[in-house]
Amino acid sequence: MNLAAEKIFVTLGGKEILRDVSYEFPSGKRTAIIGSNGAGKSTLLKVLCLLNEKFSGRVTLDGKDIRALGRKNLSRVMAILPQERDAPQDTTVRQLVSFGRFPHRKFFGGHSTEDEVAIQNALALTKLTDFEARQVISLSGGERQRAWLAMTLAQRPKILLLDEPTTYLDIAHQLEVMEIVADVNKKFSTTIVMVLHDINHARLYSDEVVIIRDKKIFAAGAPKKILTAKTLEEVFNVKADTFTNAAGDEIIFPTKKISAT
Repeated sequence: MNLAAEKIFVTLGGKEILRDVSYEFPSGKRTAIIGSNGAGKSTLLKVLCLLNEKFSGRVTLDGKDIRALGRKNLSRVMAILPQERDAPQDTTVRQLVSFGRFPHRKFFGGHSTEDEVAIQNALALTKLTDFEARQVISLSGGERQRAWLAMTLAQRPKILLLDEPTTYLDIAHQLEVMEIVADVNKKFSTTIVMVLHDINHARLYSDEVVIIRDKKIFAAGAPKKILTAKTLEEVFNVKADTFTNAAGDEIIFPTKKISAT
């Protein structure tokens, strides 16, 4: 499905957050949204799925305004993993993942064979099959993040939105989550839109990058073309060096904060 933002403006509490943001997210590709803190990245993600309805402009799926779809219809094709999330303390991994099937159930419908297949597939994709009886609260940070990701995958979304999916995770678990996201995109051609802080994750795990600066899109395009040392200086006010790793990928390493003049 084709997801597009058209002339999005957001003002919250009298403060302008986003200004005239338009972008068509490539279908079946991974798009990373980056920018400094407070740039409006998470706000844009919430607008894309109607978690924030206080905006002007349009968000469309295959040319149709998502406001006309209704939340349940929208959640059948789009899932989001927000930063803020919580579940009752006694919730098991399986129960949490099963919540992802709610948009597909009829009002009086019970647990179907299709639901069971979707749940088991989501557990397998996130390597949590052996954890399904565990309480979510007992999991490590990385395991817990995979459980929430599994819940979104149980929805079988055509579009998956991720808001800083690796925050607070150690390096190994960050890579684990990013590899799962890459695997889902490859296997199911799922359109991925993700807010990321790690520049190198954006370079290595996305097909397109959107940079937000001063409330609007500063640049967009292929990661290797726009995520450069010059861009880091302009957007984040830092100096950076680049080098090539053993796999042949160019890596950016921030080295110094530029003092304000």
